[in-house]
Amino acid sequence: MRQSLFRAYAGFHGGSAASTLHFLVVSSSYFILIGIPGLEDVQVWISLPIFFMYLITLLVNISVLLTIEKEQSLHQPMYLFLSMLLLSDLVQSSAALPKMLLIFWFNLREISFEGCLVQMFFIHSCAIMASTAVLAMAFDRYVAICQPLRYSTILTNPFIAKIGALAVMRGTLLIFPLPLLVKRLPFCRSHVINHTHCEHMAVAKLACANIRVNVVYGLAVALLVVGVDIMGITVSYVIIVTAVFNLPSREARHKVGSTCVSHVCVIVLAYIPALFSAVTQRFGGHTASSTQIILSILYLIIPPMLNPIIYGIKTKEIQKNVRKLYCPQTFR
Repeated sequence: MRQSLFRAYAGFHGGSAASTLHFLVVSSSYFILIGIPGLEDVQVWISLPIFFMYLITLLVNISVLLTIEKEQSLHQPMYLFLSMLLLSDLVQSSAALPKMLLIFWFNLREISFEGCLVQMFFIHSCAIMASTAVLAMAFDRYVAICQPLRYSTILTNPFIAKIGALAVMRGTLLIFPLPLLVKRLPFCRSHVINHTHCEHMAVAKLACANIRVNVVYGLAVALLVVGVDIMGITVSYVIIVTAVFNLPSREARHKVGSTCVSHVCVIVLAYIPALFSAVTQRFGGHTASSTQIILSILYLIIPPMLNPIIYGIKTKEIQKNVRKLYCPQTFR
């Protein structure tokens, strides 16, 4: 019914996409996701690399998770923290990318109000869980390199379980107010979201009411989480780098140093687009919407794709067991 109305109204008004979308916004129980404003003609082409990167993300994340779950020898703190990170990444990207591809390929722009709130919750909460997992991995490397004799006594299974529970609670409790803050808002003008997914501020900006609480709370959560986690990660790696320079073996320094550089690259890729997106959504009136949205897409796809490759497949134990998972005959 909605699609027929869309086509009828588009034909009557000369096919104007904007006016058509505004006509469709007759029900307060639906939003319309526009995709990437200004790039509608090339969205199909943009979708191709996104689709292939998402396939790679699914393949490598699931492969590494299955390998860690299957191999008892990998049930160690660093791999358990890696599992937390990969699972958070997988849920976050899967909350946004399938719907995004449906918009690009089939013009299926509608999303229910409740579905939008659920998508918003999972995207933002999983981002915080992933950030917490990265912080935990930095702490794991600090203990392993700087206090190796205490490693097994500090990073016990109960301690790891508490960190996992803390990551889930932190993501849930900090983000749960966001859908509630959006739900209280009246949407009496447009329900057309200039985005590929239900990002908190992209939705809140549509309200015909004061959204200062949404702006302040959303930005405070983003800066608090990123600030605390980056500070913890920075302190850990400063101590690690100092310890690395004191290692007597050049080979050992190179090995530990290359691992740290890889971790730092992933951290930069994860946090810079996230912070840029959070700030420009609130204060970037002069920043092109397409730029904001493309950065948001990169944030949703690049770290989840690279994390299992850099953290996991570079690790010899995981390399061996992933090969064993797909080519068991070579290990008989």
